[in-house]
Amino acid sequence: MSELINKTLGQLLDSAALKYPEKDALAFTDINYRLTYSQFKKLTDEVAKGLLALHIQKGEHIGIFAVNCPEWVILQFASAKIGAVLVNINPALKSHELKYILEQGDITTLFITEFFKTQNMIEVLKGLQVNRTSNQQVQPIHDLPLLKKVVTIRTDQYSEFMKWDDILRLAHSVSDEDLAERENTLQPQDVINIQYTSGTTGFPKGAQLTHFGILNNAYYGGVNMNLTEKDSICIPVPLYHCFGCVLGTLVCVNYGIKMVFPSEVFDPRKTLDAVHKEHCTAIYGVPTMFIAVLALEDFNQYNLKSLRTGVIAGAPCPMELMKQLIEKMNLTEITIGYGFTEASPLITQTRYNDSLDVKVGTVGKPHQNVKVKIWDIESKCDLGPNQPGELCAHGYNAMKGYYKMPEKTKEVIDSEGWMHTGDLATVDENGVYRIVGRIKDMIIRGGENIYPAEIEEFFMTSPKVEIVQVVGVPDEKFGEQTAVVIKLKPNETWTEEEAKKWCCGKIANYKIPCYIRFVQEFPMTANGKIQKYKLREQLKEELKLTTV
Repeated sequence: MSELINKTLGQLLDSAALKYPEKDALAFTDINYRLTYSQFKKLTDEVAKGLLALHIQKGEHIGIFAVNCPEWVILQFASAKIGAVLVNINPALKSHELKYILEQGDITTLFITEFFKTQNMIEVLKGLQVNRTSNQQVQPIHDLPLLKKVVTIRTDQYSEFMKWDDILRLAHSVSDEDLAERENTLQPQDVINIQYTSGTTGFPKGAQLTHFGILNNAYYGGVNMNLTEKDSICIPVPLYHCFGCVLGTLVCVNYGIKMVFPSEVFDPRKTLDAVHKEHCTAIYGVPTMFIAVLALEDFNQYNLKSLRTGVIAGAPCPMELMKQLIEKMNLTEITIGYGFTEASPLITQTRYNDSLDVKVGTVGKPHQNVKVKIWDIESKCDLGPNQPGELCAHGYNAMKGYYKMPEKTKEVIDSEGWMHTGDLATVDENGVYRIVGRIKDMIIRGGENIYPAEIEEFFMTSPKVEIVQVVGVPDEKFGEQTAVVIKLKPNETWTEEEAKKWCCGKIANYKIPCYIRFVQEFPMTANGKIQKYKLREQLKEELKLTTV
């Protein structure tokens, strides 16, 4: 095993700036914003001193409620340099959801951009003036006693709040020695980031991540992509998620390479334009993002020959999509990443030189310095090759626990330190892991276990199918039945009867879906993941099914 890196995020950036001072660090192509590593470090130090001038203490929680922008990346490292805990907040949240995180996360200072798509995020914040009439003119922070300051980013329209430039002005009152004194009190094992889980099965939970966990996870992610300082990464995924702020920013700073952000929120055309203009060698995304990119009418107008590697995560990559990524986008060394927020985030990853079959059908081998096992949730025993059970992981990348939720933490991290993912998986004789579904998503039809991932992979072999999702729905006779929801490729037609007939003789009869529905769009999260629980609820309502 390789030795783990024992640094803080601030030390990581300082090292990169010393080694690669004149190399591009950040490029936000749609706003023509660019910084070298020396400029990036200098600006980060200024913002860190501005935070000290606000009297932000080590361990204090500051929130970032923002779209992808330069200030997000700078704040990530500036907060780390003073030991403040950065709490990432999904910019798509509404007032009720935002209020929960501000309160539960004990956030004292909030950084905020103005718009997420058409949503005015600052109006969302102002919407926290619950149960107050408009003529009382009470500021929203009065409803949140811990929230002392709000700082707006890239707008001067809100005089009641501080502005990003105010932080830079405040920096002049703090010396370099003051910043160094604070930095000298920090340890790599300190919690530095809180990521809130999606909360699809209850209230969101704040996973506490350390310098050590996320820095090393990023480093080994780069090892598995075969990255060097000559690479550059296109990052169209959101920064509020681990994909953006660990596998994105931290991978780049680990290797002294350029991070390229095409747009505030994912835009397929701006993504291709960024790759084309910046000669990116790597790109990140979930499968739906790559499908959107490939579907552009002017796709062939972009030169993507510089591309080589990257990461696909968030959902399995179908064979047909992988073939297109290799043939049309030159991604011959693309990797598949698997994990969850609580693991900083990667647990397993395919390697850049793995075969096509490994990249499509599996999630690869464990990350360096991470142990993985398959566990039988009923017998509580470890399972052997090709036996489905829960995937569990143990290593440096484990979160410190959910913030203020010790009982929920115990549900995920057991007394021996094993993280329980809730995912069903198998491992083959070569130590390669395959995800077969979520434990809660597994369909039990009349005593037969049906794994949605297997059915989805099967339907993706049809040339008519662009995206497919499989969920279980209630059934009086069998307990559950399989429902398949399909988005067809442009100009393709298929009926439910034709699709079922196509299944016959190819998969076992009990796996042939009871219901097949066709849609134009799927319910999605802000970072491009399909929300299966919403699909399930929509189908139950449409089919007038009740839980049995």
